[in-house]
Amino acid sequence: MKKYLKPSVFILSLFPFLIITYKIFFNQLGPEPVKEITHHTGEWTLIFIILTLAMTPFKKITKLNFWISLRRMLGLFVFFYATIHMLTYVVIDYRLDLQSISKDIFTKRFIFVGFAAWLLLTPLALTSSKKAMMLLKDKWKKIHRLIYIIAILGVVHFIWLVKKDLTEPLIYMAIILILLLFRFKFKKV
Repeated sequence: MKKYLKPSVFILSLFPFLIITYKIFFNQLGPEPVKEITHHTGEWTLIFIILTLAMTPFKKITKLNFWISLRRMLGLFVFFYATIHMLTYVVIDYRLDLQSISKDIFTKRFIFVGFAAWLLLTPLALTSSKKAMMLLKDKWKKIHRLIYIIAILGVVHFIWLVKKDLTEPLIYMAIILILLLFRFKFKKV
């Protein structure tokens, strides 16, 4: 069963990409196609951040190590969907107009934190291999703790984007905060 777990999770993780690809090719994106792609990939980025952060609590709760074996793959899917999200904005929406993009980064706070989150994700993706783990030793853990900051920035990006109905981003925030609380070691009184 374990040998089928990783390939199954990989295939399931591709479903959001396949869904948006299907919608693109069969003209099912609705009246605002760029907005639909951006929202879809942004939401799945947050979902994969949550899934990645959930692996440690799942391990603690179930006492099963196989959850940790999924963490790297799920983390790389965070980067995959975040990169598609960012490229949709940069390439499709702004057509590589670097002047307008840089203006947005410095004048729109939700774009600034979203871009900052993507920049912080990049070293995590680049150092996700076992070889990088061995080369970086203790520094590897410090680098990969950036996921906690990235998770918060991702939710802040979403909160500042929506402005009116904060229900959905606040649900993401609550889930992320609960998952981050699992990282603390509380002393027994």
